[in-house]
Amino acid sequence: MQKTILTFDCGTQSIRAMLYDTKGELLAKAKRKYDEPYFSVKPHYAEQHADFYWENLCASAKELKEQNAGLWDSIIGVTVTCMRDVGICLDADMKPLRPAMLWLDVRKAPPPKLPLMGRALYSLVGMKEIVRMKSDDCKSSWIRHHEPEIWAKTAKFVQLSAYLNYKLTGVLSDSVASTVGHIPFDYKKGEWLKDNHWQASLFRVEYNKLYPLAKPGELLGEITETASKESGVLKGLPVVASGSDKSCETVGTGAIYEDCASISFGTTSTMQLTTKKYCEPVKFLPAYQAVYAGRFNPEFIIYRGYWLLTWFVEQFMKGEKEKLKDGSVEAKLNEKLKDVPPCCQGLYLMPYWNPGINLPEARGTMIGFTAAHTAVHVYRALIEGINFELKKGMEVLEKQAKTKVKRLFVSGGGAQSDEILQITADMFNLPVTRVQTVETSGLGAAVCAFSGLKVFPSLEDAIKNMVTETKTFTPNPEIHRIYKDFYENIYKTTYKKLKKVFKIIHEKH
Repeated sequence: MQKTILTFDCGTQSIRAMLYDTKGELLAKAKRKYDEPYFSVKPHYAEQHADFYWENLCASAKELKEQNAGLWDSIIGVTVTCMRDVGICLDADMKPLRPAMLWLDVRKAPPPKLPLMGRALYSLVGMKEIVRMKSDDCKSSWIRHHEPEIWAKTAKFVQLSAYLNYKLTGVLSDSVASTVGHIPFDYKKGEWLKDNHWQASLFRVEYNKLYPLAKPGELLGEITETASKESGVLKGLPVVASGSDKSCETVGTGAIYEDCASISFGTTSTMQLTTKKYCEPVKFLPAYQAVYAGRFNPEFIIYRGYWLLTWFVEQFMKGEKEKLKDGSVEAKLNEKLKDVPPCCQGLYLMPYWNPGINLPEARGTMIGFTAAHTAVHVYRALIEGINFELKKGMEVLEKQAKTKVKRLFVSGGGAQSDEILQITADMFNLPVTRVQTVETSGLGAAVCAFSGLKVFPSLEDAIKNMVTETKTFTPNPEIHRIYKDFYENIYKTTYKKLKKVFKIIHEKH
């Protein structure tokens, strides 16, 4: 009898309901693209009603069922993978008290009152600015300060994945591999920080407002009668803990060994390793709990990653977009990438559209324009700039993890382009591998669920059966030499040279 896992992948722009079989084949998918991904009542706000995601989850499930009724009885389990750092306040009846605050929300919380030990430790290692930025982005702290009446009614402060698991099962619980955000979580131990822990004061969430956690692969509960009526998913099906979207992508590409790295060419671009030992990419910035239970995902992140390509097309190529009757502008530009030489005739970009946690004053920068440059040069410069920055991140991760990356595995929208993956192989001087589906987050969650339900004896065994490498791009040594020279002698030196200018801009604007 055929066995399938129903995976819900809830992202910033859309939600997908997907059915995967034991061979890792995506048998069916229903995608609900959000008309309004978020709303902003004030500048820098990014909010969405928590039940908006539940309603779209239910709609995607019903659509999938309607189109694939013959497969519905093959489902043996359900799992949820989500975008990260989405904070939701629930009252005593588990009803949302206010809209959820998304990871895109950049309003600033007031500084915390750190205990003496915390102040001394952060000052000692020169990390006061990072602490300030972490607390700035703390959603719970902002709500507590600006909406005290809401915080007083808050019985539980949860992440989006926990809320969706609750709506499915009636049990408030979540995977430690989904527990990623500005929250009082000990990423090394995989448990909540107690109120008396010196780091807990950064987040200002009382311990009693938190919720039970499970390991990836463990049972969270079963589909309730109410959830079944609203979503069409069969009552009684087990709901299995998996992990966040990025961690599931890493499993979905098979990058679970220490000499491999997973790159996500998504809205947010990331590079993750999977390590046996806990190691922080930057001091006091955590490595996340991996979907591979007992392991960790140290990560480097570019918040505005392949969002930049969409931004470029929408802001500067509207005319081209209107002319196209079929296909996307990005696809047409990808075809022309080979017409532009490596390093774009001296045009390059630093993708700091969002400042990094350790580069707080940084601004997005493009340097080297001449009259010879075209829109395709700019487009390629965007891709190369993201890759240059990911390469810097990989060097940091390798140093901290004491490993050497020998292979790259890719996911996300950018991974669909052969041209982009060949550029990546040439820049990193490493083989770049794509697997059988672009829906690697959903695949990784399904791998975890099948393993958790003992269809496979281990996660590694599930990956061997379900993840298939379909194409590998090998680097061109001559082109790599061009990139290496540019990276070492130009790109890596630019930030230091512009830092004073960035600081002035940061202070005045």
